[in-house]
Amino acid sequence: HFDVEVSHHEVGPGQHEIDFKFDNAMKTADAVITFKQATKAIVDNLGYMVTFMPKPFFGVNGSGMHVHQSLFKNGKNIFFDPDSQDQLSQEAKYFIGGLLKHSKALSAIVAPTVNSYKRLVPGYEAPCYIAYGLQNRSTLVRIPASRGNGTRVEFRCPDPSCNPYLAFAAMLDAGMDGINNNVDPGAATDIDVFGLDATGLASKGIETLPSSLWEAYHALENDEIVKSSLGDHVYKQFMDIKKKEWD
Repeated sequence: HFDVEVSHHEVGPGQHEIDFKFDNAMKTADAVITFKQATKAIVDNLGYMVTFMPKPFFGVNGSGMHVHQSLFKNGKNIFFDPDSQDQLSQEAKYFIGGLLKHSKALSAIVAPTVNSYKRLVPGYEAPCYIAYGLQNRSTLVRIPASRGNGTRVEFRCPDPSCNPYLAFAAMLDAGMDGINNNVDPGAATDIDVFGLDATGLASKGIETLPSSLWEAYHALENDEIVKSSLGDHVYKQFMDIKKKEWD
């Protein structure tokens, strides 16, 4: 079982956000699948339909699946450092660095459908800009306000069409690569990135996520860390399906 912590209406008509409590990666992936199946069954009995499509309606905010991650060692959250200015540990920064570094390849796994890229466009609260911020909803990675054991990193480009088992494994490997190789994410972005044009983004060195599944799977082909997170067999099958899907 899993605990629902909060639920509320979202920006789009008939759109809702439901958040459940963190657990280890495998249990949380199980919870995602259980949650989707249970929701579909309950809503079907009421004579309605539920969709987890990333972008079911043109011109209306799409549906993301924001994933919060933290690393615990001996019961302590190693992302928390009470003595640093932003209370983020160096490990947390490097983990963010890994997520940002691998985000283009990750998008093939965490936003794995043609429809996913209808959501990842500017102007609809969807994170297309490869940057991180503290409580900044316009960046790909956001650090929510709570600190202490609640310190965590929110990755905002996954959507509900993904396979959570593959998505969580790939995200963890990307973050751990950041820690293992001291990948510095630079300074946090505190401005609203949605307001920048191409020149403004270039001046700040902010790149964008792939704008199509085609771009995303080509990024995955060139990223050995994310490929290895899937393993050879799953990677080959996955790419075969993605290429057919794009065709």
